[in-house]
Amino acid sequence: MTTSAPSPIAPDSATVSRPLVNRLGPLAWMRRNLFSTWYNALLTVLIVWVLAQAIPALFHWLISNSLLAPATSQECRLVDGACWAFIQEKYRLILFGTFPYNQQWRPLFAVVLVIAMLLASCDRRMWNRRLGVIWGVGMTMVAILMWGGVLGLDYVENSLWGGLPLTLLLAVVGLAVAFPLSILLALGRRSRLPIIKSLSVTYIELIRGVPLISLLFMASVMLPLFLPVGMNPDKLLRAQIAFIMFAAAYLAEVIRGGLQAIPRGQYEAADALGLTYWQKTVKIILPQALTIVIPPIVNTFIAFFKDTSLVMIIGIFDLMNASKAALNDAEWRGFYRESYLFIAVIYFVFCFFMSKYSQSLERDLKRGHQH
Repeated sequence: MTTSAPSPIAPDSATVSRPLVNRLGPLAWMRRNLFSTWYNALLTVLIVWVLAQAIPALFHWLISNSLLAPATSQECRLVDGACWAFIQEKYRLILFGTFPYNQQWRPLFAVVLVIAMLLASCDRRMWNRRLGVIWGVGMTMVAILMWGGVLGLDYVENSLWGGLPLTLLLAVVGLAVAFPLSILLALGRRSRLPIIKSLSVTYIELIRGVPLISLLFMASVMLPLFLPVGMNPDKLLRAQIAFIMFAAAYLAEVIRGGLQAIPRGQYEAADALGLTYWQKTVKIILPQALTIVIPPIVNTFIAFFKDTSLVMIIGIFDLMNASKAALNDAEWRGFYRESYLFIAVIYFVFCFFMSKYSQSLERDLKRGHQH
């Protein structure tokens, strides 16, 4: 008995898969992301039209019609584009304020030191006691460079400081002092001790309830009225104290949000191990809480760095006020777009670095949510 080979089964038309639409390539990406619906297509066309109108005009003003070579203010007024000769003429005043001209290498080295310490702090391998030593030695060197009076350096009052070094010092010192204070305030607000909790809540709500400008005015004008006779801290120190108080209150609420996000089981597990309150907090709770709130912490850092420009209202020559001083020169008056664009690029570079580093840190700690 012979068996015949099984005949091939005729394909069912219902089970035959049709060719898939090509989902790869630039055209498919545009169709999926830019023209998926009629309103997305409308927004895409509108944005393209705005960019087509703005980019050529911006290119002509920034580059093709601009004056790059050193020139006089009269020559700059004859061109239709940007006058970068103004920046070449005034960049030292913008960057270093009224610091003595022949000593401006000192704030330059101070800025390089601060940036180097910030970069070292970004390396997680340096998160130990060595980092504290680096910051201690580095900030001592920065103080020597800025004040002088030792090692053959001329003494320079901090009323003559200005520009980028002053902005960096206000932000770095302010955040370095405010961050541990904010942790204590966040823990105090969650404390079971009524007095500590009441004091923490009162401080946070009181400081967050007033604008930073009000704190700066109070530190500059009203604080000396409450101090003993003969005790009058300089204006820069008073502004620094106002920034520390302001940043600590806002960071405290951010950190408190991270503490509330920790599951109850973490506290119970720490208690089961017999850890004390501070052991539990420092070794288990705070590391997790701070990791959770990395984005809002960095957002507060960025906002605080930009808010240093508000010291101009009390007469401190930060980066913003130094650029305004450069515009007060009658010969170069009117080139405000070039001046503000120059300092905007400086602010953007620092803020963009903080943002990208926070994203990198989230990925390293495997806490970021990938979409």
